[in-house]
Amino acid sequence: MSTPATNVLVFSHRPEVREAIITAIGRRPAPDLGRVHYTEADNVADVLTDLDAGRVDLAILDGEAQPTGGMGVCRQVKDELADCPPIVVTVRRKDDRWLATWSQAEAVLVHPLDPLTAAETVAEVLRAGRPAIPA
Repeated sequence: MSTPATNVLVFSHRPEVREAIITAIGRRPAPDLGRVHYTEADNVADVLTDLDAGRVDLAILDGEAQPTGGMGVCRQVKDELADCPPIVVTVRRKDDRWLATWSQAEAVLVHPLDPLTAAETVAEVLRAGRPAIPA
């Protein structure tokens, strides 16, 4: 039995940041999870459209994105969407992790991204967001 693909939205105004996130996590962050299908967004309007349409299982938002950072976007969608998917925020400094708490993100990744940590973090967030399997 194959596991359905997980739709992950990656947001940053910088293509090299989006590429670094996708490369660090890979196409399958854990053996028990399905493959990941990435959608890239370089502006907030696309992020909001995809989240509002329910096409996203997980969003990874660049906290340093310009002109609107991922932490602000995270806080906004957590407040506005009744069924908001889990969100991971990336930051440049470990000291900025507290801001991700304010943003209500489920997890934080710090650049430069370590592939093992990034994949494990995403896998944990995806597992936590799965509906329970009835016994």
